[in-house]
Amino acid sequence: MTKFLLHIEGLFVLLISVYFYGQIDGSWWIFFLCLLIPDISMLGYMINNAIGSTIYNIVHSYVIPLTLIIFSVNLQQDLMLTLSLIWIAHIGMDRTVGYGLKYPSNPKNTHLQKA
Repeated sequence: MTKFLLHIEGLFVLLISVYFYGQIDGSWWIFFLCLLIPDISMLGYMINNAIGSTIYNIVHSYVIPLTLIIFSVNLQQDLMLTLSLIWIAHIGMDRTVGYGLKYPSNPKNTHLQKA
């Protein structure tokens, strides 16, 4: 049941971020062009699993993009808001399909599998 709730949470985050992206009239070609950019963080696994999981987990947690959304709204930075909403959508999409935060032991071990 917990795993199911985490997937639903990811779907909710994805849908809400897409909704707000539409509300700011963001360019949809930029949205789709940038949607997978956070996955570049997987390159950290070329060094080793510990570094790879650390980099991946930093990029795939909600803390940085949510902080950037707050700053972008307060500073009226449209580009930062656009990219932050895309980043949040990416994380939500990953959680929806079962990709979670990684354990350093193996990139295939995620927090969603432990739920």
